[in-house]
Amino acid sequence: MKLTGIKIGEKTSKYPIIQGGMGVGVSGYKLAGNVAKNGGIGMLSSAGIGYRELDFDRNAAEANLRAMNTEIDRAREIAGESGIIGVNVMVALTNHADMVKQVVKKGVDLIVSGAGLPRDLPKLVEGSKTKIAPIISSARGAALITKMWVKKYNYVPDMIIVEGPEAGGHLGFSNEELTVEGKKKDLETITKEVFEEVKKVEKETNKRIPVIVAGGIYDGKDIAKFLKMGATGVQMGTRFIATEECDASEEYKQTYINAKKEDVHIIKSPVGMPGRAIRNKFLEITNKERQVPTRCVRCIHTCDVETTPYCITKALLNAVKGNIDEALLFCGSNVHKIKEMVSVKNLMDELVNE
Repeated sequence: MKLTGIKIGEKTSKYPIIQGGMGVGVSGYKLAGNVAKNGGIGMLSSAGIGYRELDFDRNAAEANLRAMNTEIDRAREIAGESGIIGVNVMVALTNHADMVKQVVKKGVDLIVSGAGLPRDLPKLVEGSKTKIAPIISSARGAALITKMWVKKYNYVPDMIIVEGPEAGGHLGFSNEELTVEGKKKDLETITKEVFEEVKKVEKETNKRIPVIVAGGIYDGKDIAKFLKMGATGVQMGTRFIATEECDASEEYKQTYINAKKEDVHIIKSPVGMPGRAIRNKFLEITNKERQVPTRCVRCIHTCDVETTPYCITKALLNAVKGNIDEALLFCGSNVHKIKEMVSVKNLMDELVNE
């Protein structure tokens, strides 16, 4: 089939593939820059991006903003003028608004925002060329955010990313919807329902809303299936971790290559949402006893330091740094299919050929 890229403002990607933004430090400038260089849309994650800064423990908010500037510049150097670079800014971040304003000043092409409804995102990008996309997990979510943006800001989403229950990291579903047979919805069904809702908004506003499908997309056959259904493109995260250019530690990447299907579990995150991760010593320990945080960088506004089972930033930093036994290892449901390390270029070529 003929592949058409995704239009973001004045730029169009070569392929309809967005690399998902993955924190903490997993999708930094090397991964995002190389995905953009090789025809996709490269996404940085703003979550904990400043972890290498010397003052991160004392002043995480400023460290993250400072580091984000550097990461965007470096990603652009790799991607070239035509490469599309975006940033994922979770709604749950305590500095969500400040980070959005910062990356808008840097002129990023796209902001993707989930882990909550990005109610005021249109206001934060007002007057800029930066495009915005909410992540939703249902037709109801699509209806809610589009009606809210149109009514309050007269702004139609530049695209909608519908993320299904097989995604990695935090999930927009209840624990029952993820684990109980009969309660689960497959990505195809959810996508069809979102298409129907989007059609209504398009008819009312006379504006087209591209739909990007995410969550369990593994190979080129999956991409083709959703493109034939009517999607503009797909977002993929897990496949890009076991690449040479991924910014995560080699130890983290190796856990993906070694993972078996039975190693993947649904967990309750300190953020207050269920998540999908690889079972390891850390999860076994935290399932039995609370790991009291020794310091708090105030990363997530939904986290209560007095009751949280562990510090999620510390756990994710351990992952990116390679301290695997003390790490939270987020992953998608198809991680067990990954068998080897590849370059971003070879992965993109493989997906397109398939």
